[in-house]
Amino acid sequence: MDVVTLGESMILLTPESNGPMRYAATFSRKIGGAESNFAIGLARLGFKTGWISKVGDDEFGRAIISFIRGEGVDVSQVKSDRNAPTGIYFKELRNRTDVRVQYYRNESAASTLSKTDICEEYIAQASYLHITGITPALSESCYEAIKKSMIIAKNNEVKIIFDPNLREKLWTSKEKAKQVMLEIAAQADIVLPGLSEAAYLFGEEEPEVYGSNLLELGAEIVILKAGKKGTYYFTKEQSGFVASFPVDQVIDPVGAGDGFAAGFTSGLLDGIAIEEAVKRGNAIGAMVTMVNGDVEGLPEKNEIDRFLKPNNDDVSR
Repeated sequence: MDVVTLGESMILLTPESNGPMRYAATFSRKIGGAESNFAIGLARLGFKTGWISKVGDDEFGRAIISFIRGEGVDVSQVKSDRNAPTGIYFKELRNRTDVRVQYYRNESAASTLSKTDICEEYIAQASYLHITGITPALSESCYEAIKKSMIIAKNNEVKIIFDPNLREKLWTSKEKAKQVMLEIAAQADIVLPGLSEAAYLFGEEEPEVYGSNLLELGAEIVILKAGKKGTYYFTKEQSGFVASFPVDQVIDPVGAGDGFAAGFTSGLLDGIAIEEAVKRGNAIGAMVTMVNGDVEGLPEKNEIDRFLKPNNDDVSR
């Protein structure tokens, strides 16, 4: 197994029309979740990924398992819960620049994930463990599951990738969010915050200060995402900046960060230079924004190769 991740996936309902959702009469049904988006992104690039989670023992839960399995992700560690439902969220596309998300995940099956659901042998076989700041915010038992997974990773020399993916409304307080985020960052080998997330943790500073702070906490690699501007990277030996790819029209920005994480991690697995890995992450993040849906824009290997090295003489039909 190349990468194991854990977290909640939900049914995504999107109005077929733009504007305030109260006027929507019909919705499309898709599937999304930061961790499974990431796993699917890597699977499409040819890597072996596994996803740990819980879903409701209901039709939505079955749909999620079937879909993610169909994308090539191992779902052998996903459990169904008869006593809790599968989470749902709505994506409201008011206009091209105003996308709003509303979650209905309180007391969902995934929020009951606990340390007893974590299999040491499953994580120990992986090269990387990927976690986000969403999962520990869902419940105390999810927080304990994350802590156990990190202990297993440390004991088995599995590198930990931490994407803060801050969802402030899920936390009981800003103080608790910062405490847990910094605690996880201190255990992680690779940390991937956005600029706003770094500011949340450390206050308003220059990117170099954020990089230095996270390296001092213990990270080997710090990736600092600056949106459409580009991405900073920091290690103890080097630092740099890689510009983003221009996008003529952003259709749906949700999921771009997960696409970046998948692209960057694929670069680590391929053993390419960190700057090239960041460039690949930027490319996939850009590609995701061009398509409606969390995973629909995630490319396969040949597609990302074409995006990075376009062939102007291609006349295939």
